[in-house]
Amino acid sequence: MRRSSVSRRTVTLAVCGAVTAGLLAVAALAPLPISIVEPGLTANVLGADQGTQVITVSGTPVRRTSGQLRMVTIQATSPDASVHVTDVLKAWFKKDQAAMPRDSVYPTGGSVKEIEKANRKEMTDSQDAATTAALKHLGLSPSKVKVDLQLADVGGPSAGLLFALGIIDKINGDGHGGDLTGGRTIAGTGTIDASGKVGAVGGVPLKEQAARRDGATVFLVPRGECSDAKAELPDGLRLVPVNDLDDALAALAALDKGGKLPTC
Repeated sequence: MRRSSVSRRTVTLAVCGAVTAGLLAVAALAPLPISIVEPGLTANVLGADQGTQVITVSGTPVRRTSGQLRMVTIQATSPDASVHVTDVLKAWFKKDQAAMPRDSVYPTGGSVKEIEKANRKEMTDSQDAATTAALKHLGLSPSKVKVDLQLADVGGPSAGLLFALGIIDKINGDGHGGDLTGGRTIAGTGTIDASGKVGAVGGVPLKEQAARRDGATVFLVPRGECSDAKAELPDGLRLVPVNDLDDALAALAALDKGGKLPTC
């Protein structure tokens, strides 16, 4: 009687173990709504990208600039890529990769072409907002001053802050005959609206890696993302949090004069 009971218990445990193993195997093979991301390209908005000037201004005099204002990106698996548990585990152990929810990287819904179209629209809207914020800061009318922004193979809104700073530097510099950069390589990320408010973006630690890789020594980041930005800050990269365009301009002025900078 006892031997029969033990036998049934053993069989039950074996069956449960087999079912669990099967479920785990299925889970490991099932695609996940995840993107694997890594540091992407950076581009100096004060210069040219793929042979085309990123910022072109007409209707008002422009100035020569020195230093660099580098917008940064992350590179992600395509929207229709099959990402599995094994891919996520590999990314977990790599410093230059991360697993992020797909809808935090790409607009949700639609086909790959529709997602790419939405990404381009986000970039265009960001450029329009950056232009409005910059010209408003300078007291210039958008009906008289035209700004053309060109950046190939990049989508999304996260370059807004750097576009606005680049427009201001091209037209007015620091307002005293110098450059916003002070000759440095400044990188940063952040959305911007027409009023100049800076908004959060994703993938900040990976963007910091891209910035440092390409020579930046200062990184402007939305203040709301200080925690992520500090977590894996590369050596030699100084973190400067900002809430809006005025904060960014004030920080760059303080940096040039050796003044006190905001910290996370």
